[in-house]
Amino acid sequence: MTQAILRQIIDYAHRADPYPLYEELRKTPVYHDADGPYVVSKYYDIRSLLHDPRISSDARNLKATAADPLADKEEETALPPSFLRLDPPEHDRLRRMTNRSFGPPHCPRRVYDMHGDLADIVSGLIDGIDTTERVDLVDQFSYPFPVTVICRLLGVPREDEARFHSWADTIAAGLDPDPGADPTERAKVSNNARTELGMYLAGLIEERRKKPGDDMLSELATAPGPDGAMTTMEVLSTAALLLIAGHETTVNLITNGMLTLLRNPDVLQRLRKDPKLSVPIVEELLRFEPPVQLVPQRTTLADIEVRGVTIPKGASLWLVLAAGNRDPDRFEHPERFDPDRGDIQHLGFGSGIHGCFGAPLARLEAQLALSELARRLENPRLLEDPPPYRQNAVLRGPRHLPIACDGIRP
Repeated sequence: MTQAILRQIIDYAHRADPYPLYEELRKTPVYHDADGPYVVSKYYDIRSLLHDPRISSDARNLKATAADPLADKEEETALPPSFLRLDPPEHDRLRRMTNRSFGPPHCPRRVYDMHGDLADIVSGLIDGIDTTERVDLVDQFSYPFPVTVICRLLGVPREDEARFHSWADTIAAGLDPDPGADPTERAKVSNNARTELGMYLAGLIEERRKKPGDDMLSELATAPGPDGAMTTMEVLSTAALLLIAGHETTVNLITNGMLTLLRNPDVLQRLRKDPKLSVPIVEELLRFEPPVQLVPQRTTLADIEVRGVTIPKGASLWLVLAAGNRDPDRFEHPERFDPDRGDIQHLGFGSGIHGCFGAPLARLEAQLALSELARRLENPRLLEDPPPYRQNAVLRGPRHLPIACDGIRP
């Protein structure tokens, strides 16, 4: 195995099925070549490193090398880094403050109470499908659904949701660039969208500080706590994280989910009859087809030994979650999609202090989306398999999912 395997993993030619590459990668559990990153691909090693305080997520600690094929791929932004790209204690402070507005113990019902609103959004999107001969499930359903949810979560006025959608579309395009497009122009358009979104949110934050509502943006902007209050820039950074990280991953989870169900019609039929099956289906999807394939650009703060290999201080590190999720040393028949597994302790949401903050909401969105699509679409079938995928190797999912069905049930 040579450095070429890392290039193959991010090569679009392997986007539809990277799993044979991950299988090959697991044969060398700690892979390193020349001055490239150290790549870890076995389940227990990944899980341990996700909990290791000697691993830094702070980009300021990263010494990118020319041999790292994902070096310097992140978008530049005028906002400070979100807590996703910070280490303790800064990470812990911001995450605590954000969690006060999102979940227990301070707001234990925020996600639960969104159930009715989410169901209405799902129903409205399915009702809006105007033809059954060719439906692009991404453009018509799984893409608009999460961004609408984030608008409602943050408290974006209904009349402004279309503008918010437009900014989200442009920023997402910057994360998944067309290889034939001018990168300078793409960066300009994406940065303009980020600037416009930031200005809009800054105005909304000031409005909420003067007249708070019951939305999350009001909580972030006004709620005092033991850590004090967030600055405007910290609120902006956190809101941007919710939009970008929360939206793209959920789009992929829903789209990967429907693609997998269409490839497993027996499971789809069971879900149609029993919507509660959506709970284990989503957990198995997070193992089998995780929306985040790997965690790149982490840094070691000290020498760390893994399986007899010393990863030196200051090294660039990749944790390949999707490879760990199909590790035969952890899961029986890992290449099989099986929602009846008795143990699905996947790495789909990561783990440790950087475990997915929005996991409760993403789970609920995917469960509602897949159960309603299964119930309402009559005889759905794929029109392209594999479908065209996004360019992004980290946030992996179909760019379009063309399907047909015989009708839509009420």
